[in-house]
Amino acid sequence: MNFHTIISTQDLQENLGNENWFIFDCRYQLNDPGAGLDKFRQGHVPGAQHVDMDRDLSSPMTETSGRHPLPDAGHFIENLRAWGLGNDSQVVCYDDLSGAFAARMWWMLNWIGHENVAVLDGGIKKWVAEERPLETETRDRPRGSFTGEADPGMCVDIGFVQHSLEQETISLLDARSSERFTARDQKSDPVPGHVPGATSYPFAGNLGQDKVFLPASELMQRYESMFSERPPEQIINMCGSGVTACHNILATRIAGLPWTRLYVGSWSEWLKDPARPVATGD
Repeated sequence: MNFHTIISTQDLQENLGNENWFIFDCRYQLNDPGAGLDKFRQGHVPGAQHVDMDRDLSSPMTETSGRHPLPDAGHFIENLRAWGLGNDSQVVCYDDLSGAFAARMWWMLNWIGHENVAVLDGGIKKWVAEERPLETETRDRPRGSFTGEADPGMCVDIGFVQHSLEQETISLLDARSSERFTARDQKSDPVPGHVPGATSYPFAGNLGQDKVFLPASELMQRYESMFSERPPEQIINMCGSGVTACHNILATRIAGLPWTRLYVGSWSEWLKDPARPVATGD
């Protein structure tokens, strides 16, 4: 059985000895880039490998880009080979923020054509709360033979977003918190607010009080009105830097809805040009 969206802690533990399963620890803190590796060294799911948001899942930021541009696809594929992956491998990604960062790697693997990837539902916090095993050592894996190719149709650039908003031909979903979207939060972004015409869809709304994903039926209810208004290729997901927007894409896939597209640059790119308009409030 292959997993394509989320996987339970029980299903992961039952497959810890499977040599063709690969686990990636995607923990990350924006205000402390080294914290993820520190946490990994203190304890991680057995067999997991550490993946760095800035080094492995992004390319360096430029003067005009958002905070986390996509890496070169060839470089990412080479990393996957170095980590041991083959084209038939099952991948599991996790973090300690209910999939907020793991979803970026999930999306990127789909982007380069690897569908056998799932996010650990509830992440390492649920794993630890259930007293499942941890280890501190890092295991070496033999080099893999993965081959893939990026699908440019899965994401859009700022030119597309600006033109489509002017033509009113897209729906733009913002996964940041409502406080950041409305500008009630004045500290998290250099410029508070949102892209005019965007709709607030905080990624936290995909989760229940137990911090695991809502049932597929409830996720369907959350998003189905958006899909009734637009074809999926006209639904664009954004956030602060193209990371937590992937959580919303994952949620719609759990619900059984079609793929939508990612605006990678997101708010951190939009605000680089002071000529671009900014909206506040609801």
